[in-house]
Amino acid sequence: MKSKLTAPLLAVVGLLSVSVPTFAHHGNAQYENKILTLKGTVTAWMWTNPHVFLKVDVKDDKGNVVNWAGELVAPSNIINFGFTKETFKPGDEVTVVTSDVAKNGASVARLPRSYSPTVR
Repeated sequence: MKSKLTAPLLAVVGLLSVSVPTFAHHGNAQYENKILTLKGTVTAWMWTNPHVFLKVDVKDDKGNVVNWAGELVAPSNIINFGFTKETFKPGDEVTVVTSDVAKNGASVARLPRSYSPTVR
């Protein structure tokens, strides 16, 4: 009787230990609510799971180029807003407005689901 319970118990414990990190994936603690407008040049449009990323070179107040990474939702969700993997190309000039900026000062922002950048 003991051996009949051991295998299923180990399987459950194993699955729980592997799935626990997925609960931490969608936290908002790393972002602060701060409105920021970024104008710059697209360097990459990364159409990947679990999130799409828009990377943009932006000049700061001193004229230095800073590469910003904007995190969006998954490709399967963002297509509902009219985006495709061909929406942006390196070299496109864009204006991005966000209200979720990394608290630690990194050049990372979360872009809203209804994100609609201006492409010049």
